[in-house]
Amino acid sequence: MQKPLISVTALQSLLAGPGRCVVIDCSFDLANPAAGREAYRTGHLPGAFYLHLDNELSGPKTGRNGRHPLPDADDLVARLQALGIDDDTPVVAYDAQGGMFAARLWWLLRWIGHDAVAVLDGGKDAWVRAGLPLEHDAAAEPEVPGTIRRGKSLVPTVDADVLLGNLGQGRLLVVDARAPDRFRGENETLDPVGGHIPGAVNRFFKDNLDAEGRFKPAETLRAEFGAVLGTHAPAQAVMQCGSGVTACHNLLALEAAGLGGAALYPGSWSEWCADPARPVATGPA
Repeated sequence: MQKPLISVTALQSLLAGPGRCVVIDCSFDLANPAAGREAYRTGHLPGAFYLHLDNELSGPKTGRNGRHPLPDADDLVARLQALGIDDDTPVVAYDAQGGMFAARLWWLLRWIGHDAVAVLDGGKDAWVRAGLPLEHDAAAEPEVPGTIRRGKSLVPTVDADVLLGNLGQGRLLVVDARAPDRFRGENETLDPVGGHIPGAVNRFFKDNLDAEGRFKPAETLRAEFGAVLGTHAPAQAVMQCGSGVTACHNLLALEAAGLGGAALYPGSWSEWCADPARPVATGPA
């Protein structure tokens, strides 16, 4: 799989083909961490496994490293091996939230060097709208584990120190994926401090989707992100959000638009604002 998005029709063909494809449900609710797994039990794509954002797609929190720190790479590899994933196994991630959590798994797989991964465009809703069946029993993990190994990362990251050094310099463009009101410092309910990293611009991740919850066409995304990036190349851009999750949605959209190369700030706002010495901006960019 070379493209970051896969349609329902293409996934059907992949599942019906001779090779093995692993489908993973990443559905989640930030306000109710148990809801995603319960929704999986209610109905999931045939053969799909479930991975939990807090427990499997994130690492331990220290109070200063954000709400969803990156998992330990070796622990993630071991979990993927338990699902029977090899180095060349195609993986399709999906959720029921417009890809906001599936994009996290897409990025994490590329972070450990696995490029054969895509997000189901439209997610579970698109599958159901196509009249396709769901299963209710949890998929059985294979008796023989997969052989996926940690490889060279395919995605760049930056840390808070890099962004501190960029303040007032403009070498890197920080793009915040949160809702506009939270970016402005209004209606903050998830983090103790409202506002954004000084100099950042806002691209709400939901603006990547059309009215049916699918990603907009590549040419539309290219034009919209072109307006966001301005004179900066994608490789000069850093995507962030509240905790490093929906920023991956913007990275996925950039990749779909042919604008790959942007970095992720994994700790994002929840890490940035945990240190009172780091400056905070409010209002529009």
